[in-house]
Amino acid sequence: MNTPRRLLPSIASLRALEALDRLGSASAAAAELSLTQGAVSRQIQALESQMGVTLVDRGGKKLGLTPAARDFAGDIRQALGRIAAATLRLQSAPTGGALNLAILPTFGMRWLVPRLPGFTRQHPDVTLNMATRLVPFDFADDPFDAAIRFGTPDWPGTRHLLLRHEQVLPVAAPGLLDSGRPGHPQALLNLPLLHIQTRPRAWADWFASQDAPVSGPIPGMIYDQFSTITQAALHGLGVALMPDYLVEEDVATGRLVPVYGPAREVAGGYYLVWPDSRDHHGPLTAFREWLAGHSQPEDILPR
Repeated sequence: MNTPRRLLPSIASLRALEALDRLGSASAAAAELSLTQGAVSRQIQALESQMGVTLVDRGGKKLGLTPAARDFAGDIRQALGRIAAATLRLQSAPTGGALNLAILPTFGMRWLVPRLPGFTRQHPDVTLNMATRLVPFDFADDPFDAAIRFGTPDWPGTRHLLLRHEQVLPVAAPGLLDSGRPGHPQALLNLPLLHIQTRPRAWADWFASQDAPVSGPIPGMIYDQFSTITQAALHGLGVALMPDYLVEEDVATGRLVPVYGPAREVAGGYYLVWPDSRDHHGPLTAFREWLAGHSQPEDILPR
């Protein structure tokens, strides 16, 4: 990569510009960077000279960035954050390296984490760092090597490994069904239905799969995670349409009961997803090869 020097300003001058933009004054920026105000001003002047662009409006009593400079400061703030994160990973990584993984909270805790001791036994030198993300994100903006996502594998610039398909089952607390279980799918509309925020069409798709399509919106309370919607169902607030593997223990103990069954497979699945640029990252390769032994095949029969 042979980038012209004028396009690669010094880290010190970029930090001065970012701090001035974020804190709003040269004195505050100087205090944070342990510099004098004059040194901050000189860093900004050096940046202007190198780039050939005016960054500061000097018409007022204090330094103020131009609109273009404020936009630039926002862009470099992300870049400086990624440099700091990469430095921390390099300093803290053991000999086997580190894998930074974004997970869906409930699937990660209920499906992935119980299996991880097998990975750590095989690869004790690899550090696995995990953080939760509820919705897809751009790998270019977040410092993750891979992520677990639900959906169909249509994420540009990435590769994937299917972990498992999903089957859903309507469940509720026994007390909600004192008058008996519904004899027809549309009878569920007489019960309070609970919705999961990340699957806005889940109920509509379920009714359609039962040859009982529903026109118009389906009312009900909305929850952002499976862990919270499970608690709502356990406390009798309504019927939740849940992945069967998440409620099998509650169903086995009678805390939840199937409202209308059996479980039905839905479109989409859980995938390990990684950007093309990380395909040969050593810790990811080890994790991917290990995880393949716990995953479902791409096509399962019967469907």
